[in-house]
Amino acid sequence: MSQEFLIEAFPRDDQGKGASRRLRREERKIPAIIYGGGKDATPVSIWHNELKKALENEAFFSHILTIDIQGKKESVILKDLQRHPYKLLLTHADFLRVDKDHEIHVNVPLHFLNEDTAPAVKLQGGIVSHTMTEVEVICLPQNLPEFIEVDLTDVAMDQVVHLSDLKLPKGVRVAALLQGEDHDQPVASIHKPKGAKADDAADAEGEEGGEE
Repeated sequence: MSQEFLIEAFPRDDQGKGASRRLRREERKIPAIIYGGGKDATPVSIWHNELKKALENEAFFSHILTIDIQGKKESVILKDLQRHPYKLLLTHADFLRVDKDHEIHVNVPLHFLNEDTAPAVKLQGGIVSHTMTEVEVICLPQNLPEFIEVDLTDVAMDQVVHLSDLKLPKGVRVAALLQGEDHDQPVASIHKPKGAKADDAADAEGEEGGEE
């Protein structure tokens, strides 16, 4: 993970709904909490627009972030983000401290490769259906991937790609698969459009009728 994210934060003593509203309105900051790692939870505030800009980068959600609280830096991951119900505003963020010696659970985005050039799509007219766009993985912080690639080149018509088919980096496990084979969920598939299937069925019926 070569990309780095640094978030400036400020200690927050005044808490409660009223204080949070003033923070957002007057200082253009939002309340946040840093917890975990065997330490007490630390309430902080962060610049609203700085966080909003960082969130435009998909990698922000699956990276180890650095929060700088007046010169004291902590390594964290974003665990929860609250937004205003109808305004384009962030309202609260939760950050979990990470330790290089302890595994973390993180949702990592899936990047689908060769969708347009897969033979089942390009030559047979299939369409790709995405069942998942991200997957929860377990790994040490230093092994956290920015994303996981799903190559569809060799996926045949009506074939389903499952979690167990994903090629994972070293030291990375899929959380769902640890719960048993019945949690081996579908990730993507290639199939013909419904109209095309109906046409194929009609053609088959026609051929059978012609044989009589």
